[in-house]
Amino acid sequence: MSLIDYELYDIDELESPVFVLAFKGLFDIGEAATAAVDWLSMTHQGKPAASIDPELLFDFQETRPRIQLGHSGIREIHWPTNNAVWAKTDPGIPDLVLMSGVEPNLRWRSFCGVISELVEHTNTAMVVTLGASLAMVPHTRRFPVHASTGDPELADRLGLAKPSYEGPTGLVGSLHQYLHDAHVPAVSLSVSVPHYVPGAPSPKATSALLAAFERYLKIPTGHAGLADEIRDWELRVSRALEDDEDVRSYVRDLEAKSDDEPEIVIDASGVAAEIEQFLRDRPGGDQI
Repeated sequence: MSLIDYELYDIDELESPVFVLAFKGLFDIGEAATAAVDWLSMTHQGKPAASIDPELLFDFQETRPRIQLGHSGIREIHWPTNNAVWAKTDPGIPDLVLMSGVEPNLRWRSFCGVISELVEHTNTAMVVTLGASLAMVPHTRRFPVHASTGDPELADRLGLAKPSYEGPTGLVGSLHQYLHDAHVPAVSLSVSVPHYVPGAPSPKATSALLAAFERYLKIPTGHAGLADEIRDWELRVSRALEDDEDVRSYVRDLEAKSDDEPEIVIDASGVAAEIEQFLRDRPGGDQI
């Protein structure tokens, strides 16, 4: 029995659903990853799948609730949440389960157990975690997205990188290990964000994650709808740097290095085909 109080809601039967998760915290720079999940929920009209009580997951002195004035002028407290939604896509395309939440301070193993229950409840075929990290990339160039999995067999089958990082980890790293031990396939997509522009929102990073997700999973994301926000964001950043010649010089150096490096073209179609076949190979996956 879980220490955490949570509720799973009735949902429609889903076709080989892909469970996409992102959590605000150290590994979501600019809140790009959680914004990507929120965008998917909006695009595909997500409906409630689960709610998780935050009481035992958070140290509220570290992750404080926010107080706001409601429409009636009455003050309301908004607690950190980790709720899930489900969404149907077009026939022949995997459906979605989505969680855009806040990395808990406490009880990570119990929280991973709840995620595992939700995976079983929704008959999830594959888990995809989204993240965003600081990197030496210029804001004027393409933001690279790195795809990896800690499952050696899945990495070999899909041609994805195997993570080599050693050191302190976050909830996502713990969740991947938990899912691996539970024999649930999981993939990570992480976008590089300019280290000199770490603030939220970061629409260019969000769009890069959505575009990569669409290339690999063949699930429409509507990421082109962020084009105006990206253009405005790039303009604001460039204007903010106008009076700082040192930073502008540094950005030019990053641009030169980026332009000199040969572009690595990933054959995402090959990975997408392997993922599609992987989902078909699952029991009940012949509808995909």
